[in-house]
Amino acid sequence: MANFLALVADGYYEKTIFHRVIPGFVAQGGGHTPDLKAKPDTPNIINESGNGLSNRRGSIAMARLGDPHSANHQFYINLADNVRLDPSEQRWGYTVFGQVVDGMDVIDGIASLPTGPAGPFQSDVPVVRVIVHSMHLLSNEEVEERARIELEAAQKALEELDRE
Repeated sequence: MANFLALVADGYYEKTIFHRVIPGFVAQGGGHTPDLKAKPDTPNIINESGNGLSNRRGSIAMARLGDPHSANHQFYINLADNVRLDPSEQRWGYTVFGQVVDGMDVIDGIASLPTGPAGPFQSDVPVVRVIVHSMHLLSNEEVEERARIELEAAQKALEELDRE
């Protein structure tokens, strides 16, 4: 996770796209610009797929090649429970490091877009480019404030239901 957070802080993901979207599987991004040019490589990171986290719907994980330690900057969001990507006694898995806590409907919208071949990819590229315009880290205070606002909204909705 430290690698991903450092890349976010450096602005690495700004103006990247989701370049591989497979409904019912994953939405992958972080490696290409809107004109499908590859972003510069970053150092590979050690595979931490044995961290106890699972490739469940909404989890965020590092994409990699066949080499288990080849993840560097591309990530994916699981659109379904993909436990077959978790490690087993016979093989390395894909490292989960986060979870979508709000906005999974947006990710599902991305997954519903038509896809096809584009640039260096034979398939799975959204026909309409899905661009990450910015990505930033939230302070603990910002996270707490967002949680407070959501809690107040939920309480208000419950009060309105009680009145009906």
